[in-house]
Amino acid sequence: MSKKKTYNRVARLYDLFDLPFEYGRYRPIRRHMFNGLAGRILDAGVGTGRNIPFYPEGSDVTGIDLSHAMLARAELRRDRLRKRVELLEMNVLETSFADGHFDATVATFLFCVLEPEHQLPALKELARITRPGGEVRVLEYAYSKKPAKRLIMRLWAPWVRWVYGAAFDRDTERYVADAGLEVVEFRFLFQDIIKLLILKHPESADSTVVWPSNP
Repeated sequence: MSKKKTYNRVARLYDLFDLPFEYGRYRPIRRHMFNGLAGRILDAGVGTGRNIPFYPEGSDVTGIDLSHAMLARAELRRDRLRKRVELLEMNVLETSFADGHFDATVATFLFCVLEPEHQLPALKELARITRPGGEVRVLEYAYSKKPAKRLIMRLWAPWVRWVYGAAFDRDTERYVADAGLEVVEFRFLFQDIIKLLILKHPESADSTVVWPSNP
């Protein structure tokens, strides 16, 4: 099943499935994802709009998603919160935005969903549409290094794959250099399983900083 069909199918139950995780771990992380950002911001893989409450005041945010059913949920959330957000049905692998259009781009668990062969094209596209000096922030899961926790994640993996078309082992950082970007920050935001990558174009990156994990 294609990603679009998967998310059109699961859209009406998506927030319900995610409810324990949303309030147990995601909400503080979402706030952190947008700290310090301003101007034109892209929320790539906006889904049902869970990030909308945390968009910086005064920013000009565009959210894109492949699934019209997920976007319909995001529109309801946007209207209920009375936020000014443009929502567009669009494939992150091939957007219609001009080079350097955004001051920053944020992808919250999007790369968990993308297949390995789509990781590099997606990063290249985000690099293209983010201005030099702007940040590309990627949040995704990783398998824990702790044996017991890793076993639990492996038991959950078939369900996650079936419901969301997602996986815990995408290892997006391996594609960063080939996408023309550099890692300027790498750290874990929840235990040792949810990691943040902050990326920039090499000419605008201050230095590569790898943060220790927080188990």
